[in-house]
Amino acid sequence: MPTIELTNEVFEKTVTSAGITLVDFWADWCGPCKMFGPIYDAASEKNPDITFGKVDTEAQQALAGAAGITSIPTLMAFRDGVLVFSQPGALPAPALDQVIEAVKALDMDEVHAKVAAQQAAQD
Repeated sequence: MPTIELTNEVFEKTVTSAGITLVDFWADWCGPCKMFGPIYDAASEKNPDITFGKVDTEAQQALAGAAGITSIPTLMAFRDGVLVFSQPGALPAPALDQVIEAVKALDMDEVHAKVAAQQAAQD
């Protein structure tokens, strides 16, 4: 599945949908982003069951700010609408594969229970 461009208008709908969504926050002037881009695109071709999105932090500054992006590239992984991974820095292909496998292996009932417990503690 090809990588899709995420904008402020479609970001929330995309990351809150069922399944796994990976998001690469990048910019055209960023050297590490350019090195990570082909690795990310190759992973999107190998994993058609996952939505791969990219956010151009220059074009989508408000979105990047709302997401708390302070360093690029930053990779985020969402599963069933829950942010389950966020890390700045370009990943080599084997590390990206490990992240994908870890996200696929998550027990989402357990994750949802932890999220509910955290929300209850904040209330």
